[in-house]
Amino acid sequence: MATPLSASRLLKALRDEGLEVREYRSWRSHNRNHKGPWGPVNGVMIHHTVTSGTDATVRLCYEGHSSLPGPLCHGVIDKKGVVHLVGNGRANHAGLGDGDVLRAVMNETALPPDNEADTDGNRRFYGFECVNLGDGRDPWPEAQKLAIEKVSAAICRAHGWTHRSVIGHLEWQPGKVDPRGFSMNTLRNRIAGRLGKKPDGPPKTSPKPPPRYEPFPGADFFRAGRNSKIITAMGKRLVAEGCGRYRVGPGPRWSEADRQSYAAWQRKLGYSGSDADGIPGATSWKQLKVPNV
Repeated sequence: MATPLSASRLLKALRDEGLEVREYRSWRSHNRNHKGPWGPVNGVMIHHTVTSGTDATVRLCYEGHSSLPGPLCHGVIDKKGVVHLVGNGRANHAGLGDGDVLRAVMNETALPPDNEADTDGNRRFYGFECVNLGDGRDPWPEAQKLAIEKVSAAICRAHGWTHRSVIGHLEWQPGKVDPRGFSMNTLRNRIAGRLGKKPDGPPKTSPKPPPRYEPFPGADFFRAGRNSKIITAMGKRLVAEGCGRYRVGPGPRWSEADRQSYAAWQRKLGYSGSDADGIPGATSWKQLKVPNV
């Protein structure tokens, strides 16, 4: 038995395992704790959604429906292997299941047949819904199966559990068939292999692309003698907006024509008096959308 991971610890554990994780709406405080206890926790339960499409599935698992309020799990694993966190705390995913199965999970021994529904599983298991129709024909992409493996390993690693703490819904509650399309024993073997190694570490993030528009360089930038490609780009935008007051140009050197042109832009935006003096300000500059140079 273990105390449930906090939202921050769960998020870190998943990312440290090399997963791409997206936080959906107010998942950190979204739960059913007012309907029953959450914890101590003993394992991870895997489900299939009987749905298609990531966005609609994530929304459904967050909101639930008229007969079963959300969250319907803690996270959704999509076909591309991205994890969408939708709940933190008690969630409506496991329902009543076999107490003998729970004891086997707690002791990390072989699972008995699930032939009773006498124990609250929502209290005891993290739940992850995997986007799949569950008809035995909808494929399970390797990226998705790898993410299921990593999610399970991340939580087991955080709690010091073995692969035997991961079960399918079909192993918990009589009559359930999910997840349909792969073997839970095969999944557990993959998890065991992963737990024998160090986690992959957070996924590498690509550098942010340069901004599309030139950031405001400050009012002091626009003074006599300033020579810059930014001024040329600004002038071209002023001309495009119908505010050009140039006889020649625009060019890179700040000039009276630039000031008059910018004053025309300020007036076009509704400024007047000293607010339309031709010296760029942060708000009008942002609206002008000067291309990055």
